[in-house]
Amino acid sequence: MLSARLTRGLLHSLLWASASAVARHGLREPLLERGCAAASSFQHPSGVGHGLSYGQMATGGYGGRADMEERFLFPEYVAEQEPEPTPEEQLEQLQQRQEEEERQKQQPREERLQQKLRASRRVHPDVGHPDPAVPPSGVNCSGCGAELHCQAPGVPGYLPSEKFLSAAAQVDGGLARTVCQRCWLLVHHRRALRLQVSREQYLELVSAALRRPGPALVLYMVDLLDLPDPLLPDLPALVGPKQLIVLGNKVDLLPQDAPGYRRRLRERLWNDCARAGLLPPPSYRGPQHPGGDGPGDGKENPNPSAELRTVLRDVRLVSAKTGYGVEELISALQRSWRYRGDVYLVGATNAGKSTLFNTLLESDYCIAKGAEAIDRATISPWPGTTLNLLKFPICNPTPYRMFERQKRLKKDATKAEEDLTKQEQNQLNLLKKHAYVVGRVGRTFLYSKEQKDEATFEFDADSLAFDMENEPVVVDKSTKRVELTPQDVKDVHWFYDTPGITKENCILNLLTEKEVNVVLPTHSIVPRTYMLKPGMVLFLGAIGRIDFLQGSHSAWFTVVASNFLPVHTTSLDRADAVYQKHAGHTLLKVPMGGEERMAEFPPLVAEDIILEEGLGESEAVADIKFSSAGWVTVTPRFKDRLHLRGYTPQGTVLTVRPPLLPYVVNIKGKRIKKSVAYKTKRPPSLVYHLQKKNI
Repeated sequence: MLSARLTRGLLHSLLWASASAVARHGLREPLLERGCAAASSFQHPSGVGHGLSYGQMATGGYGGRADMEERFLFPEYVAEQEPEPTPEEQLEQLQQRQEEEERQKQQPREERLQQKLRASRRVHPDVGHPDPAVPPSGVNCSGCGAELHCQAPGVPGYLPSEKFLSAAAQVDGGLARTVCQRCWLLVHHRRALRLQVSREQYLELVSAALRRPGPALVLYMVDLLDLPDPLLPDLPALVGPKQLIVLGNKVDLLPQDAPGYRRRLRERLWNDCARAGLLPPPSYRGPQHPGGDGPGDGKENPNPSAELRTVLRDVRLVSAKTGYGVEELISALQRSWRYRGDVYLVGATNAGKSTLFNTLLESDYCIAKGAEAIDRATISPWPGTTLNLLKFPICNPTPYRMFERQKRLKKDATKAEEDLTKQEQNQLNLLKKHAYVVGRVGRTFLYSKEQKDEATFEFDADSLAFDMENEPVVVDKSTKRVELTPQDVKDVHWFYDTPGITKENCILNLLTEKEVNVVLPTHSIVPRTYMLKPGMVLFLGAIGRIDFLQGSHSAWFTVVASNFLPVHTTSLDRADAVYQKHAGHTLLKVPMGGEERMAEFPPLVAEDIILEEGLGESEAVADIKFSSAGWVTVTPRFKDRLHLRGYTPQGTVLTVRPPLLPYVVNIKGKRIKKSVAYKTKRPPSLVYHLQKKNI
């Protein structure tokens, strides 16, 4: 047996050697502490095998030393550190984490979108019950003009029987102040009930109104964003031998691509009318007529053949929403048409007729009492809001009234913006934010004292047209209700708002209400320009696509559509995969609702397009128009010939036309680095009948 002193020496040297080797793995201090504890236990032989912790010697005597040393040197297993991942592996792991986080974020968003879509597509439940036994009221809805009844929810003018009978029982003419269920849902909930009104019924209603005996003037409203107007060729047969004025509406949404752009738009509208067989009287001197108050200024046409056809009296550009051109239109009507008969406002759905009706109702064209006694028409982006004839009495333009009106217009024209009230300035700033051209519409004669105490500038864009952010504003006027008496309307002539004529092959017929709100522009359009090479594809949402197949050079593609409709560019070999993956989802946005919505949406149909030699880098050669969803202006390089392929949903029309804004490519900022897109640039707004600010 070894002596205690020799045993302690051997063990001490062995412990220090082992500790120095293990220290390289980060265990130096714990192992030394355990070794010292074990060594101290050998100081008393009687303590061997008693009171030892884990890792210390568990047996006494020399015979178990090898086992003792092994168990002491390796008290616990320490795994070797894994090698650090390469930069490629780190990037892949980072991308996987980001994709997983994005999927987790997108999942609740997609679920909410699906729920909203199902809710928007679900027919709004009828509150109350119909009663077929109750006869119609004979009273028209003040919002859409349909006769009020409670017999069938699918027929225009329906009210639940509970509401209908309650309003009819009121002694103060409750039904006269009641709107139908459809108008209520449109205004307060922005929900549209599908009604059983066909295109033929719309046309028959308008045609019957225009066949009424007596002289009549027809104002035909054209949506400038939807040229060429699809109903213009049918207008001579619809109007018959009557006087006609064509109004190009929504000029406030189009940017100025070059000086004189409104004159070019007016000439374009004149040419479209001429191709449709609508001709002015022989005395008319052309679109550049300096007076602009109407051809002939109300003089009789010496050509007897003109009595048998539609006579185009004038073409004008207006904005029913901002009031641009409305005061000039009123002056022209009072000078040329005067007070010879009724006036009918005709046009396609969504052309803005009801908005113009409301604007004229608050102007000098309506009698002062009528502006308080008659309710405004229902305004909605949903097609076919007006279902019957709405009307107001026209003010007789006597010499005294015209003199006072001209005096007011001259006074208003001398005002500067700082001369307006705070409320007027706020309303004006709102219009300038949403439109490129702004006018001011006022009244010369007011009826009640309450109306006189109100601000003279009563034009409220939010109450005349919906936008995507704001709910309709319902103004609660404290003015006591005014009623028109038979004496007030004796021998008067009326201004009628007719139902909008539905357009065939229109993409709006395929969209839900929420999708219509995205596609139809309500704010000034900001052009978006892209430089594409051959082999690239441009998506306009999931409802339009252009493939750039062949061309010698790159070309500019400028999108003129709603600012909320997304644009996406990709390569030709990836285009089909992008459409399959993102149609119905956030990237392309319209249609909305994922695979369930796309399963019922018609597929895109292709059509080849050949554009002849380009005119230069600043002038476009053609517009590719996707029904009523907007268009893409193509600007190739000089003498470059392009082969394109356009896609549009089956059942809609793809139109290639001369450019409406041929110099729109110049409205762009600098090109974004490493991108095919250019920064957008919004031209300034112009306010008419108002002096510039004093500096």
